[in-house]
Amino acid sequence: MSTEPTGGLKTTGVAPAKGKLGVMVVGLGAVATTMIAGVEAVRRGLAKPIGSLTQMGTIRLGKRTDNQSPLIKDFVPLADLNDIVFTGWDIFEDNVYESAAHAAVLDKETLAKLKPYLETIKPMPAVFDQYYVKRLHGTHVKQGKTKRELADQVIEDIRAFRKTVDRVVMIWCGSTEIFLEPTAVHLSIQNFEKGLEANDPGIAPSQIYAYAALSEGVPFANGAPNLTVDIPALVCLSKKNAAPICGKDFKTGQTLMKTVLAPAFKARMLGVKGWFSTNILGNRDGEVLDDPQSFKTKEESKLGSLEYIFQPELYPDLYKDLYHKIRINYYPPRGDEKEAWDNIDIFGWLGYPMQLKVNFLCRDSILAAPIALDLVLFLDLAKRSADLKSLGIQEWLSFYLKSPQTAEGLYPEHDLFIQSMKLKNTLRHIMGEDLITHLGLEYYD
Repeated sequence: MSTEPTGGLKTTGVAPAKGKLGVMVVGLGAVATTMIAGVEAVRRGLAKPIGSLTQMGTIRLGKRTDNQSPLIKDFVPLADLNDIVFTGWDIFEDNVYESAAHAAVLDKETLAKLKPYLETIKPMPAVFDQYYVKRLHGTHVKQGKTKRELADQVIEDIRAFRKTVDRVVMIWCGSTEIFLEPTAVHLSIQNFEKGLEANDPGIAPSQIYAYAALSEGVPFANGAPNLTVDIPALVCLSKKNAAPICGKDFKTGQTLMKTVLAPAFKARMLGVKGWFSTNILGNRDGEVLDDPQSFKTKEESKLGSLEYIFQPELYPDLYKDLYHKIRINYYPPRGDEKEAWDNIDIFGWLGYPMQLKVNFLCRDSILAAPIALDLVLFLDLAKRSADLKSLGIQEWLSFYLKSPQTAEGLYPEHDLFIQSMKLKNTLRHIMGEDLITHLGLEYYD
């Protein structure tokens, strides 16, 4: 199918973004309400979509001398922000305005301007089991004798919402669940569906949502480090129903810095002896991560990046004995204003030691909101792309995630700059443009 996006750039194999895009958000807490309020503020001309690659980023086409770098949103047929319709589930009854006010990420003046709109978005009862999130006590929850019944209720929610929009994407912005490892129930669709009937403890609420979405052909993104779509059963279901999926856990603060700094050390062949990371965070995410089992899930996600970037098996003299430690501390006075410290012990020529210290005072939801927006827009694009929709895993979206998902047996790329190139080359590919290698020899012929 051919379309003609803004600027006259021709594309093949990508259907246009016609009509309304329904975004179903699991967990209407700090991140979700910041995204929703932010989108409405941008739609009303009250703010700029800073941090969003889909809204502010450009993409180079052809040679540097061609001077052709359109906005990404003008190059690929993304859904327009004015065509997005939000809905979602939460374990508390607060509407989006009330939840945003409680999260205290955005200032009262901004929220007051957006209040009439935000009050209209009220959560549906959520799938919840305190076994998987110890520190939360849900009061607005679905009831069912089996996990199959709960999945069917989510499917009914999707079908009802789908009648009001043209396309649907689902994104998990809920809390971090306890650490789970894959078991037999996760190996096939058949095993998983039997597990739903039998209330298998290996099936957490996030997997129930993902199963419901993928069963309906709805793309699914996971903003938390939970074991969710990264199991054979749901990868298979994603491919079967042409419902794109990607990695997990929004890459916001400390891990973003690691995927920038670590590639620099490796590129210059500088060694690293130790990397100590600690955080303080006071929002609901911080409270949930105060539970050791939920922290274990987050720790596994945050630990992986350095090992994959440094490749100690290839560079034993530089990284074999790297000591990597991560701490997250719940500190209520900070709210959503997270502070992260990194102490990095490096060494250079002849083994002489050096240090780098990073103190990142960031706003967790401010960094996460544009990531969530970009993921839903790009997953919707993937669903409309003949080249991408049936692949299942969209590795090109690793740019946004702490734990990239890949084909079985393939190591993930964590280097932010490789991830950025992979993302933009994927966009060039589906639009029929030449890929850019940055070789540049043609300029010197």
